Amino acid sequence: MDKAELESFLKVLPPVDFCCVYGSALHPNNHEKSTMVDYVLGVSDPEQWHSQNLKMNKRHYASWLAHLGGARMITQIADEIGVGVHFNPFVSWNDKMFKYGVVRMHDLVQDILNWERFYLSGRLQKPVRILVDNLDLENVNSSNLRAAVSAALLLLPPKFTEEDLYAKICSLSYMGDLRMLFAEDKNKVKKIVQGQFDLFQSRYKSFLEEYEAKELLRLTSYGSPQTNISQDCGLPVARHLVNTLPPMVRSQIGMKLGEKKKLSDSGQVIHEVLIGSRDEAAKCMQKVLRQKVMFSSARQAVSGLLTAGGVNSIRYLANKMCKAWKSLS
Repeated sequence: MDKAELESFLKVLPPVDFCCVYGSALHPNNHEKSTMVDYVLGVSDPEQWHSQNLKMNKRHYASWLAHLGGARMITQIADEIGVGVHFNPFVSWNDKMFKYGVVRMHDLVQDILNWERFYLSGRLQKPVRILVDNLDLENVNSSNLRAAVSAALLLLPPKFTEEDLYAKICSLSYMGDLRMLFAEDKNKVKKIVQGQFDLFQSRYKSFLEEYEAKELLRLTSYGSPQTNISQDCGLPVARHLVNTLPPMVRSQIGMKLGEKKKLSDSGQVIHEVLIGSRDEAAKCMQKVLRQKVMFSSARQAVSGLLTAGGVNSIRYLANKMCKAWKSLS
């Protein structure tokens, strides 16, 4: 689908501050009519937005929510049971199928900057097509992409390929995801990276060049479109990579490994994580992220079962199970 087609769906919804499309709809070779187009919509006040959308598109919601719950309950379930996102799946419009998730802009920014829930921030580490960006979230997201490179490098060996790097970045937000145990395509990460390799490349090119300039990486191409990468696996570099992770993740690693206080160049007191070895730092970070993903995926699964309605929940799970079985055969 081209940009005009993707934007046309927004005309039937209330205005949003941010909108991006993610998932298989962005796959350059994906021409399947049955592919559901996935949106993330950022709004300032979800309750107000859902109230307006219920008047415009009541059929997008589970019938019990639309008739009994209303906008307040939709928002409460998203905030208190889920991770702040309400999804309306299987929305049929213009002979196509859509799914859209509605999130408070403040919560979206916090997840991008801090990996607080590590839910939508993980989606925004993968290729997306931004359609609305009133608050310049694309610029804010650059810290999320840089942190994703640092996290992936900590988990990679001294030598690897560009595809290995993108696969590791892509896998960060699936570590601990309960759906991956039984209801997702086991080759999902590989398919995402191979299907959208050029999009990953354009998304992360500037960060690879930045890390090469800092002599953290060495990039070599032997006449092939894919770059071979080698990295310094010494302790000073591991400390630098940990220091470029989001503040909340750094703090959680510091709680496990210990911290020391030091003065920054500007005279501020900063907490530096005590790292005994690169392997120790990598394992601790992996544990922190896995716990975040497991907690968020479980909460969102329960929220989804409540808000999508019985038929849609079964339909959505059946689709996921089908992909899982196909990937095992």
